[in-house]
Amino acid sequence: MRLETIAVHAGTEPSPGVGAVTPSINLSTIYERGADGGYPHGHSYARRSNPNRSALERTLASLEGGVDAAAFASGSAATHAVFSALGRGAHVVAPANAYYGTRVILTDLLEPWGLRATFVDMSHAAAVRDALTSETKLVWIESPGNPMLDVAPIEAIAAFAKAAGVATACDNTLATPVFQRPFECGVDLAVHATTKYLGGHSDVIGGAVVTRQSSALFDRIRHIQHAAGAVPSPFECWLVQRGIRTLPYRMRAHSANAGVVAAFLRAHANVEAVHYPGFGGVLSFQVRGGEKEAMGVAARVRLFTRATSFGGPESLVEHRASVEGPDTKTPRNLLRLSIGLEHPDDLIEDLAAALY
Repeated sequence: MRLETIAVHAGTEPSPGVGAVTPSINLSTIYERGADGGYPHGHSYARRSNPNRSALERTLASLEGGVDAAAFASGSAATHAVFSALGRGAHVVAPANAYYGTRVILTDLLEPWGLRATFVDMSHAAAVRDALTSETKLVWIESPGNPMLDVAPIEAIAAFAKAAGVATACDNTLATPVFQRPFECGVDLAVHATTKYLGGHSDVIGGAVVTRQSSALFDRIRHIQHAAGAVPSPFECWLVQRGIRTLPYRMRAHSANAGVVAAFLRAHANVEAVHYPGFGGVLSFQVRGGEKEAMGVAARVRLFTRATSFGGPESLVEHRASVEGPDTKTPRNLLRLSIGLEHPDDLIEDLAAALY
């Protein structure tokens, strides 16, 4: 089936008994045992599984073209589970300009626990190859990167890792399965903050890990999901499932709008640089002059809401360096834009007035 059909139908069979086409929300935390002591309906306790979470996980696996998925309470929880599953003493190769939250997980939380990370420029696959060691257990790919929107050669990186017997994971939050297919490039795991485009309405926090094939690594991730308990509620799963049904069409609209806005910014005299890979709804640009001038633009826009996130119907602007703190690697004059579903001409008029 095509992606649009999968997005509408995966995991959304009519409810048994009542025939509801829109899935119901099952709030129960406990499930009845059968006469033999087993669980005839497949669920025992909500921390382990729930009908809404199971439906969402089937949908996520279908969207990415994988065999299974594990849903988490946030994208950070999903990321943490992947790294935790590697075990003490493992070595990870990650992007030099990794998402700030991912770097915090690696260095602040897991490095004291015994995990080691090497950060390299992943725009060059050879840099990943040269960083691999006998202790390397995972190559973590972020493409496009956040907030510089740089694109990594995923297929070449995955090939180097596979030759060395190393697993690969790709954060596919920004591109989504609409614009990027990590498994077709040989990647083992796809990771998402379902908070963003999959949910699509700025009203849910969630994350997920999808696996291309059955593996011991994914089994450990599933065990962490159950044992540590960072799982989404039934309602959160329902909200993400709802968002996915319109994902392909929303992503095309986000991307079309972002392309028009990026073209406007590239031609503006007060813009130093534009970072946009040509797809997706997020772009960043550097304001000529410096941080003060960038902050001024963020303060003067009217249609763009000054807020942290991306992927919703409304357009957002954020000065990433001030959010990330003193150790940020993001240019001080950079603003990240999440381009929403408004008319692009209105967004351009707003930016033009703010960039005077």
